Amino acid sequence: MKILRLSTQLHKWIGLIVGLQVLFWVGGGLVMTAIPIETVRSEHRVAEAQLEPLALDALPGLGEIAGLAGVAPVQADLHGTPRGPVWTLKPASGDAVIVSAITGRPFAPMSRDEVPAFAKRAYRGEAEVTGVSYLATAPEETGKTGPLWRVDFADGEKTSFYVSPSTGEVVSRRSGVWRLFDFFWKLHVMDWDDGEDFNHPLIIITTALTLIIVITGFVLLWVRVSRDLKVMRENRKKPK
Repeated sequence: MKILRLSTQLHKWIGLIVGLQVLFWVGGGLVMTAIPIETVRSEHRVAEAQLEPLALDALPGLGEIAGLAGVAPVQADLHGTPRGPVWTLKPASGDAVIVSAITGRPFAPMSRDEVPAFAKRAYRGEAEVTGVSYLATAPEETGKTGPLWRVDFADGEKTSFYVSPSTGEVVSRRSGVWRLFDFFWKLHVMDWDDGEDFNHPLIIITTALTLIIVITGFVLLWVRVSRDLKVMRENRKKPK
C-alpha cells in the first residue's frame, strides 16, 4: 500500500528530525507545570510592605516638582518607596525621571553598606545576605534597564533581589528556580536568546512537522488495527 509506505517513511524520518525537540517540549512542559508559578516568582520570599502613608498635604505640588526637576511630563506617578515618596515623571521623549516628591531632585546614590538593609526589609525569611554587587547595566534576566544593586541570600532557592539605586525598591526577584524555569521555557519556545519570541519560523516549521508525525501515526495505527480486525474475522470464519 502506497499510503502505508509513505506514512511509514514520513513518520520515521520526521520523527528522527524533530524527536529531540518533542522531548524538550514534553520535558519542559512537565517542569513548568510541576513548579508553582508563585515559587518561580519568589512570591513566598516577599515580605509585607512597610511604607508610611503619603502625607499629601505636606508635599509640594506636581507643577513645582516638575519645575525643580526640569521636566515637562506627559505622565506622572506618585508613590511611596523605602527612601521616601517619589515622582516618576515621563517626558514626551526620552526616559522617565525619578525624583524625590519632597525636594524635586534625584536621590543621592546609595552606598554598598545601605543596600542590604533595603533588601532585607523586602525579604521574607531568615537567610543571611551572602553578596552585594553593583551592576552598571541591568542583567537581561531582570527585564529592566539601567544600573541595579544585586543582593544574594543564602536560602535554598539562591534568591537574588535586584534593588533600585534610586529608590531602594526591589524591582526584580530571581532565583535558581526561576533560572531553571527560564532554561526550560527557552527550550520550549525554541528561542535560546531571551525567550521572548514564540512565533518565529523555526518553531512554526517544527510544530508543522510534529503535526505530520501525529497524522501519519494515526494512519499507521488505522492500518494496523484494520489489518488485525481482518485477521480476527478470518479466524472466526475458519471451521473449528
